[in-house]
Amino acid sequence: MYFIDVILPLPLKNIFTYKISNDEFEFLQQGVRVVVPFGKSKIYTAVVLSVHKNSPEKYEAKEIYQILDEFPIISNQQLELWKWISSYYMCSLGEVLKAALPGNFLLESESFLKLNEDIEGIDLSQEDKQLLHYFLGKSSVSINELQDYIGKSRVLKLTNSLIERNILELELKVYEKYTPKLIRWVKLNDAFLQEDGLSRLNDILGRAKKQKEFVLKVFSSPVYVKEGIQVIKFCRENNFSSSIVKTLIDRGVLEDFFVQEDRFKISQKENKVIQLSKDQQVAYDAINNHFESKSVVLLHGVTSSGKTEVYIKQIEQALSNGGQVLYLLPEIALTVQLVQRISKVFGDKVLVYHSKFNLNERYETWNKILNYSEGESQIIIGARSTVLLPFKSLKLIIIDEEHEQSFKQFDPAPRYHSRDSAIVLGNLFKAKILLGSATPSIETYFNATKNKYGLVTLAKRFNNVLMPEIELV
Repeated sequence: MYFIDVILPLPLKNIFTYKISNDEFEFLQQGVRVVVPFGKSKIYTAVVLSVHKNSPEKYEAKEIYQILDEFPIISNQQLELWKWISSYYMCSLGEVLKAALPGNFLLESESFLKLNEDIEGIDLSQEDKQLLHYFLGKSSVSINELQDYIGKSRVLKLTNSLIERNILELELKVYEKYTPKLIRWVKLNDAFLQEDGLSRLNDILGRAKKQKEFVLKVFSSPVYVKEGIQVIKFCRENNFSSSIVKTLIDRGVLEDFFVQEDRFKISQKENKVIQLSKDQQVAYDAINNHFESKSVVLLHGVTSSGKTEVYIKQIEQALSNGGQVLYLLPEIALTVQLVQRISKVFGDKVLVYHSKFNLNERYETWNKILNYSEGESQIIIGARSTVLLPFKSLKLIIIDEEHEQSFKQFDPAPRYHSRDSAIVLGNLFKAKILLGSATPSIETYFNATKNKYGLVTLAKRFNNVLMPEIELV
């Protein structure tokens, strides 16, 4: 008989064990989500912590209801960090899980669903129809109610399927549903791409002057003909109304399709080359010398000494070795300015993540980092919660303004310090950690002076700009 230990998204000290079949034992691994019963009536999305053959001593293990992932959505190093946070900051693994995962990864019996009004023409199975019948005359229904109506073992599988097909929606008062951002495009019907296509179109459109202008504009560019046009952008640039597009689609001249687009767009790379000053170059070389024997280095640089340029050079070096870079900032407000500076050098290799992102943006970023491949999504910039993401190949962690108290989560649990957690994460990946500050925290400066961390000083402002005159009155 086989079993799994799971982390439930609840503030409970214990890890819970569930029974699995032989086939499930062959498939399941650490970091995969499963749907499990808990208590008398509730169901939760849990994360597999381990797979084993040891039966629990104090209770009879229940069977799981469903497996949600083909592959782990949480990395081994990420789980090790969660365990350390749970132990060091005296909280449950469930609280760390809840803080780390975007809400739409954790469907549970308290979630509410509502029926999408526009579901005409969608094929429904008998099971689908049976479940949807329960929604008639109701504004929203909890999964708790549905499991009583249709059975605990089937309810999440069915609801997940209906959510994916946009038949059911997660009620926003509990969770937001992940909805891809879709951009509408149109292209000419293939029937009009023959030699006589333009003359046939002329006959069809007759005296519709604006429609003819639209079609001629499309024919004027091989790119428009081959790849299609983005409706909003094309209409705005050429002074066409969207009603023309609708009419041409209705007449069979155009076909529409949708392209998924990222919500967070990075400005274009400008191939900006960073040239270090003499003092910055000395600091950069000193950091590399310390990294040969130490994993953590403090860059103690006065305000406006040019620490960011040194960071960028360190990032370039880390990327040349392949892998990811985590750049932590204390405040969300600081990310916009920094992203603009970093993206001018690295372009679309930059990703941003923080708690003020909506659920869709967090979900997209999480999956990009999870499905990391070299050359994409390599530099992740964010505030405190970014340290909890599923990194695959961290080479460098930069913690700017490391002294800031904003790195500490005070309420609710887990009450972790992301600077200290990042140092633990870096050690798990054997990555280098660069701390930067003009006024280092007492504990960091103590570690640097006691030779536990490397210490590099930038004492002059960039271009030898004078320091402000200070007078004690």
